[in-house]
Amino acid sequence: MAASCVAVLALSLSLPLLLLIAWKRWRRGRTARHAVVVVLGDVGRSPRMQYHALSLAKCGFSVTLLGFCNSRPHDELLQNDRIRIVPLTELERLAVGPHILQYGVKVVFQVVHLLWKLMCSEPAAYIFLQNPPGLPAIAVCWFVACLCGTKLVIDWHNYGYSIMGLVHGPSHCLVLLAKWYEKLFGRLSHLNLCVTSEMREDLAENWSIKAVTVYDKPASFFKETPLDLQHRLFMKLGRTYPALRASSDPSDPATERSAFTERDANSGMVTRLRGRPALLVSSTSWTEDEDFSIFLAALEKFEQLILNGESLPSLVCVITGKGPLKEHYSHLIGQKHLQHIQVCTPWLEAEDYPLLLGSADLGVCLHKSSSGLDLPMKVVDMFGCCLPVCAVNFRCLHELVKHEENGLVFEDAEELAAQLQMLFSKFPDPAGKLNQFRKNLRESKQLRWDESWKQTVLPLLVDT
Repeated sequence: MAASCVAVLALSLSLPLLLLIAWKRWRRGRTARHAVVVVLGDVGRSPRMQYHALSLAKCGFSVTLLGFCNSRPHDELLQNDRIRIVPLTELERLAVGPHILQYGVKVVFQVVHLLWKLMCSEPAAYIFLQNPPGLPAIAVCWFVACLCGTKLVIDWHNYGYSIMGLVHGPSHCLVLLAKWYEKLFGRLSHLNLCVTSEMREDLAENWSIKAVTVYDKPASFFKETPLDLQHRLFMKLGRTYPALRASSDPSDPATERSAFTERDANSGMVTRLRGRPALLVSSTSWTEDEDFSIFLAALEKFEQLILNGESLPSLVCVITGKGPLKEHYSHLIGQKHLQHIQVCTPWLEAEDYPLLLGSADLGVCLHKSSSGLDLPMKVVDMFGCCLPVCAVNFRCLHELVKHEENGLVFEDAEELAAQLQMLFSKFPDPAGKLNQFRKNLRESKQLRWDESWKQTVLPLLVDT
């Protein structure tokens, strides 16, 4: 703890001189064709900000992307020579002292570190900032924007204070302080983007912030996966996750078989196995706004239906993601003794995740917005892969999931179990509801991120 405090103090004392040097550099060299994208979080788990960076690069900007590098971003980002990723240092939580002191030291470190990284970056015309997390990033980015004549663009994904409220309660002093902070500094940006129309209206009505709705759209690499790629993915993942392996060996040892597919040794043709299990996929950050106990309870009810003699397939459930509650739910999953349902919780490489969604039979979303104003990007990605979804209901979900058209909306475990029973009866029936939803998604000709960005965001940059 002492070492951390000394380091923060040393940085703070040297900061004025460093800022003066960097400020002169910014004033000399600011260019209209450079943008900085800031994520005070893991870049690899921030797809929307990765998409912003890629769209800026495709429209002729050079881009500096600041963020934590805990997981690998998508290859398209890494291979783009217009984008430079600058890692931020993540201060580990102190092991001693009051929580308020630990939090205070972390915030001071982030202020000093982010400020220095921004001032040392190539001079920019725009700073794109993801919020949340916005404490202390909004104030730091606003200060740099004022100092250097840069335009600050805040992309509102949710409210940081509402997420804090899930842990501490809505009336906690830190939550109230975070709300005041977001409201104050959010008004100081040059341009605000947000993810839903209801959030745009809430920002205008309650915070006097004018924002433009930029809906999440799937990137071009989210699409249905060809059967041969499905087989290669299952064989690859099956080496680590037994749930994806074949339950029995083929008669020909040269034939490759996964839990879902088989490649003929002679022709090389891939086919789906008869009597294969259904593949359910859910992705999560394992946080308080996703209650996976609902999903687990629904799976137990589904298992009981099979034991009672219902004509239903076995299930393989793949829940992807990282987060603080993963260990808690992994323990709960381990306590279940399900005979016809297997659950695995991998962290997938960026290139494998779209392939998995494009191979699945059904997506399940447990995201329940802390503010009720954002939408789950995981569903956007699933729809890009023409994957039907069952999603837990909340205030503005209707802006994305159309009940009985591209999926189903449920309130609790009992309703989800009934939906699973209906969707998987006589599986894999080509005339069933599941395939009808998939057909509707194929015919909807969804707008992709790049086209949407050029229509909504690029004109705003030209106008400012």
